[in-house]
Amino acid sequence: MAFDGIITKKIVSELSTALTGGKINKIYEPNKNEVVLGIYSKGINYALNLSIASDSYRINLTTHQKQNPLNAPGFCMLLRKHLIGSKINKIYSLGLERIIYIELECYNELNDIINKKLIIELMGKHSNIILVNENNVIIDSLRHLSTDENSTRDILPARLYEVPANDKIEFTSIKTFDEFYQKLKDKNDLDQSIPSAFIGLSKAYVQFAEKICNISNEPTTSNLKTMYKYISDTLNNIDTQKTSIQQNEKDYSIVFSENDKQQSENSVDSNFFIDDYYFEKENNALYTSYKNNILKLVLSTLSKIKKKLYNINNKIEDCKNMDTYKLYGELITANMYNYKEFGTDTITLINYYNNEQIQVPVDKNKTPSYNAKNYYKKYNKLKNALSIVNEQKKETISELDYLESIIYEIDAAKNITDLDEIYSELSENPLFEHTHMKSNAKITKQKPRNKKLNKEFIPIEYKIENYTLLVGKNNIQNDYLTTKLARANDIWFHTKDIHGSHAILITKGETPSMDILIRCAQIAAYYSKARMSSNVPVDYALVKYVKKPSGSKPGFVIYTHNKTINVTPKN
Repeated sequence: MAFDGIITKKIVSELSTALTGGKINKIYEPNKNEVVLGIYSKGINYALNLSIASDSYRINLTTHQKQNPLNAPGFCMLLRKHLIGSKINKIYSLGLERIIYIELECYNELNDIINKKLIIELMGKHSNIILVNENNVIIDSLRHLSTDENSTRDILPARLYEVPANDKIEFTSIKTFDEFYQKLKDKNDLDQSIPSAFIGLSKAYVQFAEKICNISNEPTTSNLKTMYKYISDTLNNIDTQKTSIQQNEKDYSIVFSENDKQQSENSVDSNFFIDDYYFEKENNALYTSYKNNILKLVLSTLSKIKKKLYNINNKIEDCKNMDTYKLYGELITANMYNYKEFGTDTITLINYYNNEQIQVPVDKNKTPSYNAKNYYKKYNKLKNALSIVNEQKKETISELDYLESIIYEIDAAKNITDLDEIYSELSENPLFEHTHMKSNAKITKQKPRNKKLNKEFIPIEYKIENYTLLVGKNNIQNDYLTTKLARANDIWFHTKDIHGSHAILITKGETPSMDILIRCAQIAAYYSKARMSSNVPVDYALVKYVKKPSGSKPGFVIYTHNKTINVTPKN
């Protein structure tokens, strides 16, 4: 994780400039790992995000709102009691430790001015937010720690706050290059040895520095001199625009440059870089988790439906014997005058349909009449069963087709809003009634879902010459486009026998050229499972010939008077 001590120093420097003298007017606790302080400072409203999540601990100003619980948690209520209306006197950190101190001027019950301190410790899984009084006694903390539970110190109400111990060296205590050299000369790698020896310098920072300074990872004298100067220059300019935060493929770090940018008053560029970085990271993680949970739910249901189809096919296979049972019954009835009883388990009869002998199994303990009736009974049972299972098979294949379309939708979903609409569709489908969707915390903890199509739904839109093509992203949107939005003389597009989106060409009564129809077909093919294929068949028809059967599943339509174009998908 790149939120090291040197990043903390840069962030705190910006916070000190922007927030010192400001007043706390709002406090929220969106989840168990975050506290957000609303601060009014120098005519601007800020939101200060304090996160102690083990994989994304940080402090930064934020512009991204998060949903808050209906009832504020206990620690949030305590902070509101003590800190609402308080003035920020100072924000600072000591050295390159990832511990931030916010000194506050508050009022007690007698309206006397008192001092309190909010301490934010950013130490991975040991991160914490702690409120202490003017005597450094803990009022409360977001996480309670005790030496009785293998903690190195007590973080509990009424205990004296102690700074966590650290056996690493503070870089600023190194006065000369020789001291720096002596610490590292016998090491193997710079990006391992420097973070191990010094507080607040991460592996990501050292690797960034190596790249910028164009040196190798070996601790040669030349490389160490270059690194010592670069770190010193970074720290000496931590309060200036010569230092900034930059991102690479996997991480980010603070970077020093001799080019001094124009610094604006109350500049908080680094804070908002961190804000956007983690917002995107958390959104991607949430999107991936949400998507996987919905996909797991659909695949589980798909597996059950496939098993159901397998059993249906077995029943149909059994029904193939029904004509044989009918024949046995007919032959026994036709030859009943030859038998008063059966002496063996099989009898040989002439099949009068082909004049060949046939072995008929019988129950020798039962009368010929009983055996004949038993075969007719089996025949009628299988005949009735065949009619039922054929309908069941038709419905089951329809369910499988629908689930395949949902899997396509999930794969095509680009954001959480898309997934919300898919989840909403599933929650209303009887196929998922017994999957406990409502109680699945991993899924339902997301945003509230509307049962109907989001009123703010905006379809994917393409401008093709003087025409507009609209494309849906899921079954609910497809139904809306085709049955609600489109007019009778608009043109409907969909890949032939391939799962994909409905596309509607708004014609306004005009007749589009073949080139326009081909372009629409290419787009329709692109928004389908055949996106990576070529020569994809796309059906198109006037919307008035596209019908949605009553009671059919979302996204399902039937159509006539259609034509087909084979195209290569193109966005």
